[in-house]
Amino acid sequence: MAEENPAKESCIRIAEELPVTAVDYINQESWDSFFTSKGTDDFCEWYADWPQFRTSLKNLLSFQLAEELNHFSFPLLQPLPEEVSILVPACGASRLSEHLYDEGFTDITNVDFSKVVIEAMMKRNIRVRPEMKWRVMDITNISFPSGIFDAIVDKGGLDILMDSEHGPRSGPLSYISKVKRLLKAGGRYICLTLAEPLVLDLLFSKFRFGWKINLYTISDEASPGTTTQQTFMLVAEKSYLTVVSRIVPFMDVSFVETQGIQVDELLEALKRENTIREEYSKSTDKWYSLEELKQGVNGNIGVIESGRVIKLFLGETGISRFFYTCVLLDAPPETGPFSKQFLVLFLQKSQASQKILASEFQQRLVLQSFKAARLLIIVLDSSYYRLYSDDIREDTGYFVAELCQVGDDDTDAEFTADDGTIEGIKQNKIVHQVSSVLTGQISVEDVIYNQSQDITFRRLYFERAESLMHSEAPLSTEALRQKKEKPKKIDSHASSGVKVEHKILTTGFHKGVIAGLLLFSTHSKRTTKAGGLVKTVIIGLGPGILPMFMRNRLPSLKIEVVDLDPAVLNVASNYFGFTEDERLKVHITDAIKFVREKANSEAVHADGSKVDLLIIDVDSSDSSSGLISPEADFVEESFLLTVKDSLSDKGLFIFKLIPKHYFTSMRAPVYSKLKRVFSNLYHMYVDDGFVEIIFAVKKEAPVELEEACEALERSLRDNYNMHPWINNVLHDSKLIKPLLLPS
Repeated sequence: MAEENPAKESCIRIAEELPVTAVDYINQESWDSFFTSKGTDDFCEWYADWPQFRTSLKNLLSFQLAEELNHFSFPLLQPLPEEVSILVPACGASRLSEHLYDEGFTDITNVDFSKVVIEAMMKRNIRVRPEMKWRVMDITNISFPSGIFDAIVDKGGLDILMDSEHGPRSGPLSYISKVKRLLKAGGRYICLTLAEPLVLDLLFSKFRFGWKINLYTISDEASPGTTTQQTFMLVAEKSYLTVVSRIVPFMDVSFVETQGIQVDELLEALKRENTIREEYSKSTDKWYSLEELKQGVNGNIGVIESGRVIKLFLGETGISRFFYTCVLLDAPPETGPFSKQFLVLFLQKSQASQKILASEFQQRLVLQSFKAARLLIIVLDSSYYRLYSDDIREDTGYFVAELCQVGDDDTDAEFTADDGTIEGIKQNKIVHQVSSVLTGQISVEDVIYNQSQDITFRRLYFERAESLMHSEAPLSTEALRQKKEKPKKIDSHASSGVKVEHKILTTGFHKGVIAGLLLFSTHSKRTTKAGGLVKTVIIGLGPGILPMFMRNRLPSLKIEVVDLDPAVLNVASNYFGFTEDERLKVHITDAIKFVREKANSEAVHADGSKVDLLIIDVDSSDSSSGLISPEADFVEESFLLTVKDSLSDKGLFIFKLIPKHYFTSMRAPVYSKLKRVFSNLYHMYVDDGFVEIIFAVKKEAPVELEEACEALERSLRDNYNMHPWINNVLHDSKLIKPLLLPS
């Protein structure tokens, strides 16, 4: 088809008349008005024209193994152009999709929140490019199913979302999370950007774990009307495992030497990010492929070797539909006799299965309980929820057959659609589910455990946290309190009249938080002079169980809870009995911004607005992050410095650290960053070692833990008459130890 070249004057004029403020750029009405007045034929390409990046983009979308692209792990089978599914977000009136279509890439979906431009572009292309799809959709709230696109080609969309004044705290973060969710394993996010510092900070940090990144320059032979700044193309490939890879730049020396501050800033950011990535990669656990095992890199896989534990990934393009993370265990002979020579156990990603995968001790308990000589644990995440067990067995059958060649053909596979058996759940019912733009699906569930004497517990889940339970609390209904009556079955519609018990904590993290704050508060001799209260900030409301307990049990605290999503507050209020009063307030705002304001309050209020106690109770929303908890942003050194500045002289910072089961050695880099900011660090392990609680004390003087525990016991006996929860505090406080960096 004929190449369309806009007139020079048109390019310059339209570029000058584009919305110019950040507010206009993200305002739908502004763009509708712009496209209505200009039309789709009167257009100008941003950043770069098609000839400038045609060859490189075609190679990327064709999965061609060009020499400069060998950093990527492309599949062995290269798809035909028409088989590559492509999403073009914030398409506007750009001709990018038309050029791709004419090159043979016909499976293209274009989205933009301007109905005006979508209707116009659909009308323009419906006859000549009939297979092209157009959708009116906000790119920060794309509603397509997960894992359906091979590539997402972003030509300036992310740059438009960025607000240079406030930073990437809502729209851009939501958009990036959608990008990561929508791509298939091995898929590519191809982003044309001006690479301004805020954009780089976001891209580098959010595509750090489980992504391989290349960075290219685009030829600057642009037509008049395009930007005069240098355009870059960042390509992030979704890896099958959570690995940390060095960012590879492709820039020749002559180009670097002739550029100004824009490129200098990029190179400095690239150097800084690669330093961080090298630190993480040094602590990455060793993972193997099946081919490596067959080659003997970890002994003879055809023989059961006593006590061997191997982390591996299974999957191969052309053989399986999916890739799987796995753990292979060989039992010591003395633990026999064995009822099975080889057992395959499929686990959904739940609280219980994560604990098993994070602990070799737990893995061996499972191995022993199933009486198997060899156990292969295959982890299933949300990508597999809609598949039947037979489908997954068939998909993994080839790899299982390779691993079961140990002298016995007796291979059994067991599949659990949920982890009720492992978690010991006797009965469960979904009470409420709601989907939030900011948080995703939120679920409330009532369960009865096998060992809970028929007491019902109410639990909260966030789907974004891979179905890990956030927290739970027992229900105290009149029926449950009457011991002589038979226990009633859970009624999912009986929320009225049900009361959540707020004076009991059940999760190890919450119990550890109380033990730590009381221990360190007693040591620092923090008092409430003249009726003053200990200023407490909790980041992450969840069901509100922790702040409600603290308000009820610790009257010296004045608590502020920070959460970004009003939907979470509604769930906590309606299903967990959360209420506010003069000592407990909720702020619906960005947590990093809130803490930064506390840190900057000294100039105005001296120490009056500083925080005595800061707790983070937020799990990671990033499925490709190496952390289950907290959000990766909360262990960045810049945020840790802000936390320290926000604390009072005797302030205490508490959070839980849970690496993913395949990235357990990620603790070391987090420790290093903590140590650079806080010299006085302590920690404890709860939930069978699955959860680590970090305590960072602002003051420099070390705490004599034995003396502090004795002082705490005297204080609690004098003030609380030894309520049952006090015994838990005294026990847990003795588990807190100094955090020492590994040598």
